[in-house]
Amino acid sequence: MFRNLFQKRAKATTPEGAIPPGERIYAVGDIHGRLDLLETLLKQIDADDAGRPPARTMLLFLGDLVDRGPQSAQVVERLRRLKNAGANIRLLLGNHEEVFLLALAGDIEALRFFSRIGGKETILSYGMDPTDYDRFDYPELMEAFQASVPPSHIAFVQDFEDLIVIGDYAFVHAGVRPDAALEKQSTKDLRWIRQGFLDHAAPLERIIVHGHTIAEEVEWRAHRIGIDTGAYTTGRLTALALEGDQRWLIQT
Repeated sequence: MFRNLFQKRAKATTPEGAIPPGERIYAVGDIHGRLDLLETLLKQIDADDAGRPPARTMLLFLGDLVDRGPQSAQVVERLRRLKNAGANIRLLLGNHEEVFLLALAGDIEALRFFSRIGGKETILSYGMDPTDYDRFDYPELMEAFQASVPPSHIAFVQDFEDLIVIGDYAFVHAGVRPDAALEKQSTKDLRWIRQGFLDHAAPLERIIVHGHTIAEEVEWRAHRIGIDTGAYTTGRLTALALEGDQRWLIQT
């Protein structure tokens, strides 16, 4: 019943949209190191999927797997293993993954910024002692951080996508520039945009499903569906499910 209420709300306040017949998508918002919530949500999705007619089911993650929460390394490993096991899974590169990769590539300024936006928790999740984190200068921190992250994690994250279009929907991490066609969007906007996208009121060429900007509840708008419900602080990790012209929510 709760799910049906959200379906009605979606249809009342957002444009009609559909994905191709026979497909079912579960789009998951920003996880931010909350492995506990990810595990719970995956079980909920499995149960929901099993209770519906057979379909080509896809898990689509909107980015920001890392930072802020306590188990970023474990979240990355869980999804890496899930994909390697053959699950139909696609992942978008969030702004936090962007900075994560820049820091690991040796960019000291990126590492400084990373540490200010929740990267400390990510670094600690890779096994660094908190005392060492506090005493290291940035060159020492860089060396230790680079040594702690497995190459398999770097390769996995490097393969994340920037934009996924399926049917009437476009999935991105942050949003799009409303005056540019989807194929002309910059990666900076796809990963970082807020102003100019969130306050845009008119429909776009696709219904944009995004994370990045936290809201208390899922945001249903004329041009977008925002599903970042602040998992790392609220305990509410959200998945938007799509099949045909139907939409429903699954939340921890």
